[in-house]
Amino acid sequence: MGYVDWRIKGREFGNCNCDYGCPCQFNAPPTHGDCHATVGYQIDEGHFGDVSLDGLRAAYVASWPGAIHEGDGTSLIIIDERADADQRDALTRIMTGEETEPFATMWNVFGTTMTTVHDPIFKPIEFEVDVEARTARLVVPGIVDTLGEPIRNPVTGDPHRARIDLPHGFEYAIAEMGSGRSNTLGPIPMELKDTYGQFAHIHLTQNGVVR
Repeated sequence: MGYVDWRIKGREFGNCNCDYGCPCQFNAPPTHGDCHATVGYQIDEGHFGDVSLDGLRAAYVASWPGAIHEGDGTSLIIIDERADADQRDALTRIMTGEETEPFATMWNVFGTTMTTVHDPIFKPIEFEVDVEARTARLVVPGIVDTLGEPIRNPVTGDPHRARIDLPHGFEYAIAEMGSGRSNTLGPIPMELKDTYGQFAHIHLTQNGVVR
């Protein structure tokens, strides 16, 4: 089967309810048995066929009552209101897992686990992320307010650095670990504090991670 040629190169910050390290990254059950997460994306360069995606932003809010692979998930995609009709369609198709080799990206994998997929919404998205510094701020007014920062040494307060390297992962090659806080309203409300934060450069196509 042929897929539309697409590519996204950019940066992400994600915050979920697991402890630092997130057992899901190691094919283990989530810390508390369920999964609730919000992720922001800055697309530095991208296209979907001949539709440019350069400079756009997006966010993804999702919740599962158990481990992700057990399904029954709920998702919401938020797309930069600056996107035109073609760009909105392109990002919706990519982030719902369409036009993608099966299980090649996190969006495709997540899409197979969803029972409830809310219609995409189009809002202004404020998003700043520095992967190396492990800092981020994601704001979608009235829906998402997420902050990312380094993990701190409990004795000295100094920033602590740890990374996860996934040679065969479907989201990133290397991710910086951090701490996150999130408050979301709307169809998938959640409140997270000092839980797993993930900062990464992403480079994805319809065939998966570019390495």
